[in-house]
Amino acid sequence: MIKGLKIIDIKRIPTEDKGNLQFFEGNRDIDFEIKRIYYISEVPKGVWRGGHAHKRLKQMLFCPYGKVQVKIVDGFNEEIIVLDTPSKALVISAPLWRDIYWEIDSSVLCVAASDYYDEKDYIRDYEEYLKYISSR
Repeated sequence: MIKGLKIIDIKRIPTEDKGNLQFFEGNRDIDFEIKRIYYISEVPKGVWRGGHAHKRLKQMLFCPYGKVQVKIVDGFNEEIIVLDTPSKALVISAPLWRDIYWEIDSSVLCVAASDYYDEKDYIRDYEEYLKYISSR
């Protein structure tokens, strides 16, 4: 697995005939305090999103409904992780390039982030990303 990438199981408490309650906790289940939660929805099947990296931000991605592919690139290696169950999450704790592909219409991708939104933390050009990681 690429360094700075980890797959975790989200805790699940089943209730007979009433579904499941699932949860995760910042600084316990993931190695950062959660300062922002957002989600991406109503994306048609076959659409790619993402196309960026973060300099400092840590994130946990999970798909409570539907199915998405997350392609992670560290500049040398590439890994594809499929998020297709509410109990599977992907933690990104390094500056890794990500592209996200919607495999099922209207899948929902949720993200817990270590910091507030900061446009300066984004790297949106792949060549700039390669320069950034080679300078570290």
